[in-house]
Amino acid sequence: MKLALSWLREHLQTDAALDTICDRLTMLGLEVEDVIDRGGELAAFTVGHVKEVVPHPNADRLTLCTVDTGAEVVDVICGAPNARAGMKGVFAPIGTTIPGTGLTLEKKAIRGVTGYGMLCSEREMGLSDNHDTIIELADDAPVGAPFAEVAGLDDPVIDIAVTPDRSDCLGVQGIARDLAAAGLGRPI
Repeated sequence: MKLALSWLREHLQTDAALDTICDRLTMLGLEVEDVIDRGGELAAFTVGHVKEVVPHPNADRLTLCTVDTGAEVVDVICGAPNARAGMKGVFAPIGTTIPGTGLTLEKKAIRGVTGYGMLCSEREMGLSDNHDTIIELADDAPVGAPFAEVAGLDDPVIDIAVTPDRSDCLGVQGIARDLAAAGLGRPI
C-alpha cells in the first residue's frame, strides 16, 4: 500500500519525522518496502527566471539565456524552441545529476561559449517523455524556490507491504490508528 506522508498526517496528529514513522511502522510489523522522496531527489533544482535570450554566436539552433537563479545570474546554453525572456523554468546548477538521463552537469564550453547550468525539460526531470521544450512554470513562481515544492512533488510516499493478516492496515486510517497506539501521535 502506498500513502503520502501528508495523507497520513490528515489522519494522525504527530510531529514525528519521516524516518521515525518508517521505523515505527516496521516495529509494528508493517514492512516499509520503499520511501519515494522526489523532493529529496530534486532538491538541487530551483525556479529560474530567464532575463534575456540571444542567439548563440556559433550555433544556429542554440540560444544563450541569462538566468536569474535567485542566488546569482548565470549564462545557460539552451536548445529549446520555447526559451524566451520573461519565462520561468526549472534551473539545474553545475554539479547536479539530471534524474531523467543520469548525467551530471559539468562546466564546459559548447561551440566556444560556456554555460553554467541548464534549463530542464519534463523528460530530464523524470516527469514525462516530453523533451521538445523546457518546463514553463507559472509567472508567480518565486525565483530561487525549490522546484519540487513549487510543483507539489515534495511529499514523500511510503510504500508498505501489508500481510494478509493485517487487513486493518489496508487503509490510511488503520495505519494512523496503529501508529497512535504505538505512541507516535493521536488519531484525528
